[in-house]
This record gives sequence, structure tokens and C-alpha cells, in this order.
Amino acid sequence: PETRPIGRWGRMHRDYLREHRPVIFNQLVLYGKLWTYLADINEQAQQRMDTLITQAKVSRKVTEHLKACNQAKWLQEMENILLTAEEIVKEEIIFN
Repeated sequence: PETRPIGRWGRMHRDYLREHRPVIFNQLVLYGKLWTYLADINEQAQQRMDTLITQAKVSRKVTEHLKACNQAKWLQEMENILLTAEEIVKEEIIFN
């Protein structure tokens, strides 16, 4: 049996499937593949988040130096990066 966690992203996608794609959801349950599928989705979403965050930090010049010099600015930038990355992941993976 699958032992990987489905995590936040997997739970979010499960809820989406249950509500908006019930046929797919029921097929995955019926064939015993739901947990593995959701664990895969969770890993894909987390990898995409990590990639987006890394790219945004480089393009916006959000560095450890900025963190040391202006922690408030760094925090504001990181919050914006995280929110943007989450929206992209939801659009591309979770609600698709």
C-alpha cells in the first residue's frame, strides 16, 4: 500500500475532484489508486512551488543580503512570492 503523504496539495486536489470531477474521483477510489494519485499530485505541486519560488527570488533579487539589511522588505517580497507561486500551482495543477 501507498505510504507517501498526500499533504496539503493532495487534499486540496481531492476536494476539487470530489466536487467538480466526481466521475474521475470515483474511478480512482474504485480502482484503489486515489492515494497514490494524490501523493503524486502533492509531490508535483511542491516541486513546482519550489521552482517558482527559486526563480522569483532570483528575478526579484530577494537575497540573504536583503534579509540581513531590510528584514521587513524581505518578508514582504517573500510573502508576495509565496502567494503568487501558490496561485500558479493551483491554476496549473490543483484545479486542472
